[in-house]
Amino acid sequence: MRRLVQVLGAAGVAAALALLGLTVATPASAATLTEVTNFGTNPSNLRMHLYVPDRVAARPAILVAVHYCTGTGPAFYSGTQFASLADRYGYIVIYPSATRSGQCFDVYSQQALRRDGGSDPVSIVSMVRYVQQRYNADPARVFATGSSSGAMMTNVLLGNYPDVFAAGAAFAGVPHSCFATTGGSTWNSECANGQVIRTAQQWGDLVRNAYPGYTGPRPRMQLWHGTNDETLRYPNFGEEIKQWTNVHGLSQTPTSTDTPQSGYTRTRYGGSGGTAPVEAISLQGVSHNLP
Repeated sequence: MRRLVQVLGAAGVAAALALLGLTVATPASAATLTEVTNFGTNPSNLRMHLYVPDRVAARPAILVAVHYCTGTGPAFYSGTQFASLADRYGYIVIYPSATRSGQCFDVYSQQALRRDGGSDPVSIVSMVRYVQQRYNADPARVFATGSSSGAMMTNVLLGNYPDVFAAGAAFAGVPHSCFATTGGSTWNSECANGQVIRTAQQWGDLVRNAYPGYTGPRPRMQLWHGTNDETLRYPNFGEEIKQWTNVHGLSQTPTSTDTPQSGYTRTRYGGSGGTAPVEAISLQGVSHNLP
C-alpha cells in the first residue's frame, strides 16, 4: 500500500476535529513524542508512541492516530497535524506502530475482526486503557483516525469496540471485515479492487457480529475517499457508507449534501450538522495519496 505522507490538509483536519468535538486549551510547544513499553496486553507486539501536550485539558480526550502500510507511529506523527493540534486543544495522541513485515495493521484475520479476539485491536485498546488510567482521560471522548491501512483499522476498532470509541474518521479505507482473508494471507485483492459488494444489512451484520449482544450507542463515523484511488478503489467508499448507515439504523439517502470546497462532495446521514452519525466526503479526481 502506498505511503501517505501528507495525509490531511487543513480542511480534513478541521472537519475531523469538528466531528470529534474536542475543546480548546492553551497552545504549548515543548512536548515530544515518547515511546511507551509495557502498556498492557499486546498479542501482536505493536509499538506505542505517545504525544502528551504540555498543557493537557482537564479530563482530556484521546485520539488514536493509525498509520498507513510501510509507515510507523513516528512517521505519522511527523506527517500529520494531530500533535500540533493537540497542543492547541489539549488532547492526547496515541500513535501505534505495526511491526510485522510490510508494517500493515491486521484488519484481515478472524482474531482481529471480533472483540477481544486478539491481534492488533486488542493491543491498541490496551494503549487506550493505559492512557485513560495514567492521565485521567475522559472515557466518553476516545476517538480513532487513520489513513489507508490505518483507515481500515479505524473501521475495525469502531466495530469491535463501540463502547470504547465515540467517533472515528477513516481516510481511504474499506469497510469492517471487507479485508477478511483465509490461509494466513494479509492482502485481499478483491476487497482492495472494490469488488466486494454487499447489502447494507450484510455489512451491518458484520459489525454487529464483531461484538454480539451489544445494544449500546454506536460511534459516529466520518469517511473520506478519492474517486481515483488506485490502491483501495472508490467502490469501497460506498460500501462503507452502506455499513455505517445500517449500523446506525439510518437510510442511505443523505440528510444533507454540500460542497465544502471545490471537488469535495459531503453527504451527511441522520443529521445535517457537524456531529451527524455518519458523514462522507468524496474527493473528485483524488488518488490514494490524499492531499
